[in-house]
Amino acid sequence: MAVYETFYGLTENPFNITPDPRFLFLTPSHRAALNYLEYGVEERKGFLVVTGEVGVGKTLLIRTLLQRVDSRTETALVMNARLTFKELMILAVRDWNLPVQGQTKLDLLIALQEYLVDVKNHGGNVLLIIDEAQNLSAESLEEFRLLSNMETSTQKLLQIVLAGQPELKVILNQHGLRQLRQRIPGICDIKSLDPDDVGDYVRHRQSVAGLCAPNDWIFDEAAIDEIYRNTEGIPRSINQLCDRALLLGYQRNMKVLGSREIIDAMDALKSGDVHWTPARRGGKGFIE
Repeated sequence: MAVYETFYGLTENPFNITPDPRFLFLTPSHRAALNYLEYGVEERKGFLVVTGEVGVGKTLLIRTLLQRVDSRTETALVMNARLTFKELMILAVRDWNLPVQGQTKLDLLIALQEYLVDVKNHGGNVLLIIDEAQNLSAESLEEFRLLSNMETSTQKLLQIVLAGQPELKVILNQHGLRQLRQRIPGICDIKSLDPDDVGDYVRHRQSVAGLCAPNDWIFDEAAIDEIYRNTEGIPRSINQLCDRALLLGYQRNMKVLGSREIIDAMDALKSGDVHWTPARRGGKGFIE
């Protein structure tokens, strides 16, 4: 529990950077990405790709998707893409609790194919999500393309979501991966929050953490403007800055925080006493 929670009447830390779906705030960009993922999984599109800058909310959307998929959808989430294809598949089959006879790549693929057919025959679906997918090698990406060949005459047996930073789009557009790119029904790009979204985002997180009445909100409008100016609408950066500002306000015995407190909190973050993730400029969301 953060030391300032009781002081501000909060039930929990509203600006924890852990991706908790309860705190999901859907801007048009984030909503478009979530709709794209849900539709793609339900319609068995095979490959889906979501990109966005560091801290924009990709992992939170993934965890929200995992909560919202049909109960008959078997899921696996791989968070470390700096692995070989075989290592990635070992992690996936463990998530699916598959019994594998042996540990060769062929053993894994045979077990997976049998599993996919069995799930399909029971009316289910299988979903594999790989986060930080910009770290996948070209060889692994090609292996996943071949994996997507497991299909019936009418539908894909395995749905694969690749989530990564913007350079993932550059990688997928390489000539050697053109066959994979042709299988992707558009890339959804998540953008940072617009200035008008930042205030709603900050108030939403306070509300989830127990402050529902406008009179209870901690940050005034000048503070909100300063938050956007220093974070450029990157949610993780907003969380870091607001968390530091709340600690500073608690130390100063201040129930309402303005621009001065945000500036001072930013100075504290920049001084190196807390890790700071610098923002990179974004814009509005779109689907290519």
